[in-house]
Amino acid sequence: MNPSERIKELIRIIEQHNHSYYVLNAPVISDYEYDMLYKELEQLELMYPDEKVSNSPTQRVGSVVKGFDTELHTQRMYSLDNSYNKEDLYEWVSRLKKVLGETPIEYTCELKYDGASISLTYEKGQLTKALTRGDGTQGDNVTTNIRTIKSIPLSLKGDYPPFFEIRGEVVLPFKNFKKLNDLRIFNGEEPFMNPRNTASGSLKIQDPAIVSQRGLDCLLYQLAGEFPEINTQFDFLEKAKSWGFKVPNTAKKSSSIEEVLKFISFYDTARHDLPYETDGVVVKVNSLDFQAELGYTAKSPRWAMAYKFKAVSVESELESIDYQVGRTGAITPVANLSPVLLAGTVVKRASLHNADQIEKLDIRIGDTVFVEKGGEIIPKITGVDLSKRSLNASPLQYITHCPKCNSPLHRVAGDAKHFCLNERECPPQIIGKISHFISRKALNIDGLGEETVSLLHENKLIQSYADLYTLNPILLLQLDRMAQKSVDNMLKGIAASKLIPFEKVLFGLGIRFVGETVAKKLARGFGSMTALKKANYESLIALDEIGGVIAKSVLLFFEDPFHMDLVNRLESYGLQMEISNKLKVQGSKLNGANFVISGVFEKHSRPELKELIEINGGKVVGSLSSKTTYLLAGDQMGPSKKTKAASLNITLISEDAFVEMIV
Repeated sequence: MNPSERIKELIRIIEQHNHSYYVLNAPVISDYEYDMLYKELEQLELMYPDEKVSNSPTQRVGSVVKGFDTELHTQRMYSLDNSYNKEDLYEWVSRLKKVLGETPIEYTCELKYDGASISLTYEKGQLTKALTRGDGTQGDNVTTNIRTIKSIPLSLKGDYPPFFEIRGEVVLPFKNFKKLNDLRIFNGEEPFMNPRNTASGSLKIQDPAIVSQRGLDCLLYQLAGEFPEINTQFDFLEKAKSWGFKVPNTAKKSSSIEEVLKFISFYDTARHDLPYETDGVVVKVNSLDFQAELGYTAKSPRWAMAYKFKAVSVESELESIDYQVGRTGAITPVANLSPVLLAGTVVKRASLHNADQIEKLDIRIGDTVFVEKGGEIIPKITGVDLSKRSLNASPLQYITHCPKCNSPLHRVAGDAKHFCLNERECPPQIIGKISHFISRKALNIDGLGEETVSLLHENKLIQSYADLYTLNPILLLQLDRMAQKSVDNMLKGIAASKLIPFEKVLFGLGIRFVGETVAKKLARGFGSMTALKKANYESLIALDEIGGVIAKSVLLFFEDPFHMDLVNRLESYGLQMEISNKLKVQGSKLNGANFVISGVFEKHSRPELKELIEINGGKVVGSLSSKTTYLLAGDQMGPSKKTKAASLNITLISEDAFVEMIV
């Protein structure tokens, strides 16, 4: 056998043993035999470097990286809606039936592992990219680190698609976490607090050699895209196993919500015997056609629900209460606690939400309180041990004035929060609004962070986000921690923000209730800041998904001379105040038409088709219904979708026919 053939054979054999050991947990050779095969491959690749391939097992650990590039997800990574009791699940099923009718629904139950979400891209069976969840729209490219995880196949086997994305959870098994901490303690280092944070943090280490020593694992749970040969979520799980992925064997099909609840009840106890951290069960509608019909909300799929296990509760002492001021002026009381270990982390603070919650708990300084992590993430106080209350404990009086600017607090009927209305002079509000303006989803200004914003405000160099564009470099250099390079980077970032698209500028203004998605809808609906400033209530609510609360908030913002001055200043400094021509509605040829896009297309990507539909007045919807006008069909579209379109009398059009409609 020549060297080239032997290298290929060794790669195949070693990957097969990796799969047996790390995925199936069933090794068939000894560690020594494995090491001998690995060393032989290393020697041959050293002797014949032209025969070395990127997906060789010896290439799992790459060189040190200087940073991680942020890239857009081809398809968004949504978060899941959470439920905490069976009533929540029954309500979810009721919502499903409103869309699907009385058709029997089958579910897939999967354990919700607690780690770091990841999206893997495979082309022609080879791992080519790995992105973290990030904000769901974009994530960090951590491919070099993901390649070190031996349960993630570099090359696939079987009848895999030529191109696809698969989502999973990077986790740190308990036994590997213990080994890691034992070693750190032996070396005199601080042990890590919990497996979840360790797994997430490991993905951002710049040296893959260190990551390879962490003992990370990866469990796969979802395909991204449409695959005609796969009809159900459970079928996908079985397919993914056959391609070489590590898919937990705990998943189960259920024909009723009662069976789902039995699965949840079993693992509420059995989870403590699992090798990984898990905080709940993910229940999914099994049929992929049903999933497509149900579609998504702005944040999560309608066809899935995460049932969270009851959080662990511990006792602590309430030492004091601070009152935080948010960028909108909302006041949030925060409890300062005696440090206590909870779910792997030391908790010193917990949210008390609002005055109503404090009154409901009848909480008092010095009380022994019960603390748990809401959804296993945010610490919260759930109760008071009255048997341990001091006889001298006095009822709490909620503050009446802002703790930062001493302005009287206001509370609107029906609103749980108190507000400080002094937005022009209250430091936390000013700093919060500017920090929002420069954030990644808004103007994304490099060289600026909240600490720097605070420094600039404390030194009276900025009072609003508009002041960023008139900063004097000479004055900046006089500040502590401000060197020439820092100042140059900051000013370059501010100058570059003048090219940021209008919809992001609009989001950056910080109009209450105008999030990222709403800002895009307003930008596309009105086209420019000039038009939006002239908008009335009727024209605002006429836009899809813009309700009365948002409309009133937008009108109040532009009625305020202070806000108008800020916007006019931003315009004078050269920021983008119109949507780009590429995104403007260019015609009304598709007015009133609702499209579902399905399949693979030859001349346009799906995002390009969506854009073409919207700029011609149409709307893209997530699932087929009686309100759908056209099904824009490409190759590899599932036959069930075609059948459903016919049953609803929906017109099927090709890519070429669509292009003819808009030219």
